[in-house]
Parts: sequence; structure tokens; C-alpha cells
Amino acid sequence: MRFIDPHIHMSARTTDDYERMATAGIVALIEPAFWLGQPRTQVGSYIDYMSSLVGWERFRAAQFGIHHYCTIGLNSKEANNAALAEQVLEILPRYLVKEGVVAVGEIGYDDQTPVEDKYYRAQLALAKEFDMLVQVHTPHRDKKSGTIRSMEVAIEMGVKPEHVVIDHNNEETVQDVLDRGFWAAFTIYPNTKMGNERMVEIARKYGSNRMFIDSSADWGVSDPLAVPKTARLMLDRGIPASDVEALCYGNALKAFGQSGQMKEEHWLSPAPVDQRMLFEGNSVLRGQTPRVGEQPPIAERMDSVAFK
Repeated sequence: MRFIDPHIHMSARTTDDYERMATAGIVALIEPAFWLGQPRTQVGSYIDYMSSLVGWERFRAAQFGIHHYCTIGLNSKEANNAALAEQVLEILPRYLVKEGVVAVGEIGYDDQTPVEDKYYRAQLALAKEFDMLVQVHTPHRDKKSGTIRSMEVAIEMGVKPEHVVIDHNNEETVQDVLDRGFWAAFTIYPNTKMGNERMVEIARKYGSNRMFIDSSADWGVSDPLAVPKTARLMLDRGIPASDVEALCYGNALKAFGQSGQMKEEHWLSPAPVDQRMLFEGNSVLRGQTPRVGEQPPIAERMDSVAFK
């Protein structure tokens, strides 16, 4: 069984995570540009960070047999620094055209301030200009109204609902998202956002149409194996295998495949891993013997992933 994690922040993870993800059957991932945990103070920080998303991280993932894609944008939290936000908007176009960039994202609202609204709209306009998909971060506080507002503004700006992924959904937002024709993504966190037990019940109630799950694993308490673990739990709880496949693989491919950047052929016939390769003189290895000529170690059984 193959998996896609369509929202995970691998810049904050280790090569051990890549190895475990590949073994669990994750064949592709999408890394959204996001907040680093503390405020960035200059546009150069964004330039270096976004360059790593389209460069080093793509290389690092490939060294473990995983195809890496990303979304590029100014996150909602840091949009509140208007002076810096203006500079970031100027550099975004150079990254939106890079190979492997599947959407403008993750963008949206945090505290739903006027300045957040300004830069959300500006980035929606960029998405229209570049004919790109959009990945929306919904706020942690006042989520329902923030989610509805995110969708209403996207429609107002002329962005088609089928080109927008609304992420971090929960029980109170999913129906509104589906009713309006957007893609509904769910973040599976160990303690917050959406737990996998709750996700099972959402799948039982709503099926799988225009929905998929992700881990959003980052520098905080999170789990890069959340997608395969939740898939196993759904199967154990009687969710039809066709729905599990859609929620954990197929629908993410359908949604982000609209970009033209993400294609199933990328991992169905992968090039053999060659860990002798370097990226600007750097290796992912620290003295280990490089793997050469092997296919990625994809898991063939769901029980190869320990479920907690």
C-alpha cells in the first residue's frame, strides 16, 4: 500500500524520519513553506529557506526514495509583519516557477487580522496570475468562521474551489468545505488538531470524496508516520479499503496533480537510489556506507508499521 503525506515540514525532521517513512510506504510528500517557530527578521531568511525547499530537501528526500514537492508562500502568522511581508511578496514569483512547486501555500489566517487578510488576498492574486493551486492554513482559534472566511475570500478573488485545498479541518468545518466544493485536508496530530480516532469517524460519516489526510509533522510534537498509522486504524475499524486508499493516497494525488508538477509516474518507476550523490558538495551520510542501485524499501504489509 502506497501513501502520500501532502503536508509535512521535513526541514524540521531528520534523515531517520525519511528512512522510516519510506519503509512505511510513503512514496511522496509535499512540504509547505511555513513559520519556523520564531519570527524571521529579514527577507534573506526567506530566500535561504525557500531555496532549501526547492533544492536541498528535494535532494535529501530522493536519497531515501521519496519524491519531494513543496508549496511556496508567506505564512499567515508572519504576514502580520507588514514591512517584511511586502519584501517577501516581491520574491515569491521567482520560487513559484521552480520545479516541484505544486501550489501557493500555506497561506490564510492566523488571528484573522486586517493585514493577514491583505496578504492572503495578494497571494490568491498571485495564484491566479501564475495559474496555480492554493493550500490554505485555517486558524487554530475561531476555526469555523476563519475557514468560511478563507473560502469566501478565495471565491471573491476568482479562485476556483477545486483549485484550493483547505487544511487543518475538523468536525465543525468539514461539511462547509465539502458543500462549497473545496478539497478538505485533515492534519493528524498526537494531541491536537485531528486525532486518528476522530478521523476514523469522519471517514465513516463522510466517506472519502474530496478529502485526504496529512501529518503536518514539524519541529513540535508530531508524527511523520501519521498517515500510514491512520490508514491501518481505519482498515482495522472497518473503513472500506477504497476509502482508505483515497484518503491516504489517491485524493492528494488528484488535488495536487492538477499542478502538472506531481505525477504518479515519478514513483511508479523510480530511479535507483544512489547515496554517493552530492548536493553542492554535501551528502546526507555521516560515514555510513552509501546505498547504491537499490529500489526504495517500500513496505508491503500494513503491519510493518507499529500503531500506537
